[in-house]
Amino acid sequence: MSWTPSDRELERARARRSIHQRGVVLSTVVTVVVLAALVVGVTSAPGWDRFREFFLSWPDAKAAFPDIAKGFWINVKMFLIAEPLILLLGGLVAITRGSVSPWLTPARFLAVIYTDLFRGVPTILVVYVLALGIPTLQLQGMTTSLFWLGTIALVLSYGAYVAEVIRSGIESIHPSQVASAEALGLSRTQTMRFVVLPQGVRRVVPPLLNDFVSLQKDTALVGTVAVFESLYVAADYGNYNFNFTPFLVTAAFFVALTVPLARITDWLGRRAMERERGSR
Repeated sequence: MSWTPSDRELERARARRSIHQRGVVLSTVVTVVVLAALVVGVTSAPGWDRFREFFLSWPDAKAAFPDIAKGFWINVKMFLIAEPLILLLGGLVAITRGSVSPWLTPARFLAVIYTDLFRGVPTILVVYVLALGIPTLQLQGMTTSLFWLGTIALVLSYGAYVAEVIRSGIESIHPSQVASAEALGLSRTQTMRFVVLPQGVRRVVPPLLNDFVSLQKDTALVGTVAVFESLYVAADYGNYNFNFTPFLVTAAFFVALTVPLARITDWLGRRAMERERGSR
């Protein structure tokens, strides 16, 4: 026999739909009113015409767009190269700090110094020191490319943050998981590889993605050492043409890339919360 809802259940469903529809209508109206008030407030400001001339010039946007797009590809390449290297470095540092072998004591000491140092120094200073200092040393076989030195600076800076995120995921695994793995005859390395890391990393995927959203934006920091990425191109255009519209064009490029990453992060966070609550 198939289940059919009772009249009371149908009435409750209609009430829930009605409440949901009223909520959607109310939120839509409030949003439209607030946005309209903001638009009216901004466009009626005394300096609106001057702002539009310097920041919303369509001819300047079209003129700067090709060079900004070319520069933004440098930002994207830097992000794609740095991301796996950051994961590798952060994972190695996190595993090293979580090790218990006395032979790895010097490595643990260096890992602590690394995370404390690069989390304490602003990323832009790391970019300056590597991009301007390494070529001065004239090290044999060391690259002097500002692109690669800027990428290395981002890897070193973000590797420290990611290492702590991964370490928090590792330490969140209950000790009984490790004891069970050892009871099954797994070595310490096998336990970390097959038991602890898969669970720990899965728990910290949302904060890891948040770090990578920030990384995508911080690739613009290499423009401070004359790498022709999108922000540097926009600043160069503004200096020569006395118009700052290219900055908004650059911002649109970054938003177009970071917003999808942010939505994926939100979705993974909700999914992890549902899994923890047992609703999936």
